[in-house]
Amino acid sequence: MQQSFIKSIEQAALAISQSDALVILAGAGMGVDSGLPDFRGKQGFWKAYPMLEQTGHSFTDLANPEAFEKTPELAWGFYGHRLNLYRKTTPHLGFEILKDWATTRPGGYFIYTSNVDGQFQKAGFDEHSIYECHGSIHHLQSLNGKGNIISADGFEIEVDANTLRAKDLIHSVDNGELLRPNILMFNDWYWNDTRSLAQQQRYKDWLIPLRSRKSKKVAMIEIGAGSALPAVRSQSTMIRNWLDSTYIQINPQLAHKADIGIALGALEALTNINAVIEAMR
Repeated sequence: MQQSFIKSIEQAALAISQSDALVILAGAGMGVDSGLPDFRGKQGFWKAYPMLEQTGHSFTDLANPEAFEKTPELAWGFYGHRLNLYRKTTPHLGFEILKDWATTRPGGYFIYTSNVDGQFQKAGFDEHSIYECHGSIHHLQSLNGKGNIISADGFEIEVDANTLRAKDLIHSVDNGELLRPNILMFNDWYWNDTRSLAQQQRYKDWLIPLRSRKSKKVAMIEIGAGSALPAVRSQSTMIRNWLDSTYIQINPQLAHKADIGIALGALEALTNINAVIEAMR
């Protein structure tokens, strides 16, 4: 490992070990080491779903509420495949490392993530300390956004592996209408944000006292976030300006805006930081 990496890892370990509270901000890169795709660009999307390259369908074509009206079998095939994948995926060791750091901070922690995969909940993080800004694939809503958000637990989607078309769709048990994932999609005027707004309020309620307590040391760890979908990166910038915090950025492609930048993947970076923390104890 290069000397610059070693120095950055040591600095991150010191900042985390001395912190009173931890803000974890995670993008798609957080799940790559668990074997999850990040859909980076058309080539990345087609690598995950090669059957769609022939038809020319892009990520934005399917991550769009209009797809559930025009081609519901394909829309639910795409999201059903992802739901099945996320359900069977085991979060990588980096999640456990983060949880150990987070749960031992005297001021607690909060997670801000653009990921809809539910991997933080699956790894055992407190669901009341997670803000999923784009929603969750593990929850469902109506196409028009009205009514209650319900859990996707108990619903199964069988997908044709050759065409990525769903063999069955998810309908409401109450009125039989077609349901969709409770995820903020492209050109989405009908996302039911009730659940997300409740998470956002808990997030704000946790952050505000930290700003008023200047003596509290806050470490902010941004992992696997890019600029294509800028929600996480924008939140990192806001927190950095709003709180007196140490901004640690973990990404193979650094944006050079953090106090400490580690140009590694999530698992490798977290494992190396943790080794230094363990040696300091």
